[in-house]
Amino acid sequence: MEFTHIYHVTSHWKSERRGTIQSPELIQSIEVATPPPFPGGIEGVWSPEHLLVASVNSCLMATFLAIAENSKLSFNSYACKSSGKLEKVEGKYMISEIVLEPRIVINHPEDQEKTERIIHKSEAACLISNSLKSTISLIPTIVCEP
Repeated sequence: MEFTHIYHVTSHWKSERRGTIQSPELIQSIEVATPPPFPGGIEGVWSPEHLLVASVNSCLMATFLAIAENSKLSFNSYACKSSGKLEKVEGKYMISEIVLEPRIVINHPEDQEKTERIIHKSEAACLISNSLKSTISLIPTIVCEP
């Protein structure tokens, strides 16, 4: 059986270097703009660069949550900082590297290795990461707080 999904997103220009993105499958629209490092960039508004890094970050979380649930892993919290490195490579701008720094708080010290396996498995299975040519670096921190 073939597994295919289509996701629809529409962009609309508003003014200057600002617009919105929306999807008929979602309730909210998101304001987007050129980021400040570029000419005409606007501060305080989500940029395509932020959204790309956020996609990788949120995909890692969603994948981790699914694998942790299937693996019966009990944990207290999950949070992940991320950063994307924009640079010019072979004359073209690209996000060349995304660093993910998940912090997972577990309940039991004996779950340390299991948690490490699950977060690494999650990164390897993340469909957004697998769709990019950027280098994805995972730096997990697992803390036990019984």
